[in-house]
Amino acid sequence: MAEVYLQSGWLIPLYPLLGILLTVPWMSLRRTGPRPAGYINICTTAIALVHAVLCLQAVWGQVPLRWSITWMQVADLSIELPFELSSLSLAAVVVVVALNLLAQIYAIGYLEMDWSWARLFSLLALFEAGMTALLLSDSLFFSYLMLEILTLGTYLIVGFWFNQPRVITGARDAFLTKRVGDLILLMGVIAIYPLAGTWSYTELAQWAADSPIKGTTIATLVGLALLAGPISKCAQFPLHLWLDSAMEGPLPTTILRNSVVIPVGAWVLIKLTPVFALSPVVDGVAVAIGTISAIGGALISIAQVDAKRVLSYLTSTFMGLVFIAVGTSQVGVAYFLLMAFAVAIATLITSTGSVMLTCVTQDLTNLGGLWSRRPVTALSFILGALGILGLPPFGGFWAMRFLETGLWYDGQLIPFAIVLAINGLCAFSLVRMFCLMFVGQPQIMSIRAPEPIWLVVIPMVFMAALTLHIPIMLQTLNLLPLMQTSIGMTGLLLVISSGLGLGLGIFLYGMGEKKLPTDYLSPWLVNLMADDFYTTGLYQNLFIWPVATTAKGFNWVERYVIDGVVNFVGVASLFSGETLKYANPGRSQVYIFTIAICVVLLGLFMGWSYLPSLG
Repeated sequence: MAEVYLQSGWLIPLYPLLGILLTVPWMSLRRTGPRPAGYINICTTAIALVHAVLCLQAVWGQVPLRWSITWMQVADLSIELPFELSSLSLAAVVVVVALNLLAQIYAIGYLEMDWSWARLFSLLALFEAGMTALLLSDSLFFSYLMLEILTLGTYLIVGFWFNQPRVITGARDAFLTKRVGDLILLMGVIAIYPLAGTWSYTELAQWAADSPIKGTTIATLVGLALLAGPISKCAQFPLHLWLDSAMEGPLPTTILRNSVVIPVGAWVLIKLTPVFALSPVVDGVAVAIGTISAIGGALISIAQVDAKRVLSYLTSTFMGLVFIAVGTSQVGVAYFLLMAFAVAIATLITSTGSVMLTCVTQDLTNLGGLWSRRPVTALSFILGALGILGLPPFGGFWAMRFLETGLWYDGQLIPFAIVLAINGLCAFSLVRMFCLMFVGQPQIMSIRAPEPIWLVVIPMVFMAALTLHIPIMLQTLNLLPLMQTSIGMTGLLLVISSGLGLGLGIFLYGMGEKKLPTDYLSPWLVNLMADDFYTTGLYQNLFIWPVATTAKGFNWVERYVIDGVVNFVGVASLFSGETLKYANPGRSQVYIFTIAICVVLLGLFMGWSYLPSLG
């Protein structure tokens, strides 16, 4: 029976597609309401989850099952779509499908009064199909196709409420920013095939082990091109601003996007680690980008008063840690970081959305005093925060401890110290957010704020429980790189950095009356962090303004030079035609007189040179 489950594992991405097809009738029907569309997609997602769990159980302790489908055969070019069902890929599929199921249940309660259920749940199913197919794929080319589907889904889901101008702007910015990385990634995908002769991740790892291009300029250029795609997908500097714009979408979609869609982009990054290792330059760039994104994201989140913006920049921060792990070739640690982060950030977003639903605001300065009114939400937020920070025994601690241990043994002391600083900044940002929402006196928007309906509370509590038990579950499944379970010196340093961040946040926001960052920091520094280190203005001056000015110049040349010549020819033809119309009245004597004049003038012109000799 286990063999049957594995052989039919290719059906897992098809279940959400079936849900989309069954949802189509409710995109036009209005009498029955949109609710059946949500229930249908929840059922198909539940079936996919059961099938994925059965496949994981069947492949556990066994050799991964591989098979391929020939997609295109042209001359000597054969494009195949290989699939791999391994313990790691199926565990990731289970996490993705489970979080999608919880996000859909959460959406029923959060968007109870919305009449676009069919479109919403269809897009959530599209995300699920693309992510599960990407996780089961063993092909870089096929992964690129799935990333393109996820880019399209991001554009559609961010622009869900398309009658709002800011929503349209956010969807456009997210789509165009990710297209920059996708275009460069496509160059890398095409360039690596003639070199390696394959797009299979397994074969690429074997080729990279003894590749003749190791350390060459070609390896650097191809590696940088392949790195550009995950940079945009994971919202890393300088292609990070799209994630902030994407917060304009519905909050249930934010749960899915921040917890699994962005980590799936990092999944491709981790798969390509052997290729990146061919060039020290590429590894150095990955570490540099991850460091800049992590530090910048943590600092920017501290100065935000929008709850969703805080979590969006913390997502970029944690993805920066994944880039650091990949740049230092710590593949197992990178997978662990993704697993720990996915569930923890989903818990933080669901608990934040629970507050936003009943308080009808996401401005942190308008909240406060919710601890006595929202104890379940507050505890869920605490567990989500602990799941990210370096505090034992939660998943975030073990992930960062393994990362720090690897950096220490490799002698990379600067990245080691940077990760400690990042952990402290994240602790400060999260405790600040918690205090502004749950501690202090109730504000005008939080005076009456009971717990929301059970459809919102149950997924939130379930995610919090998963965050609490994720280390135990992964260790039981032997998916953790646990060489030693002691805290150690690196773990102690992480605990100290977390304690410093938590203590400073509690002192400033939990015990004091002042609520704004300008009360503690210089205004120019607060403005610098709140405005994304002026990245928007930098883009405006370095890219948008030159391109817009050049476009205006070409527009002037086309309008007044090229179109001017064409219009002059047209006007001249029209004028000459009108002139001929009035010069030809249709009378024969006029024609004869005209011909005679022309003949005389022509004769004078031709005989002009002979006139002096005649004289």
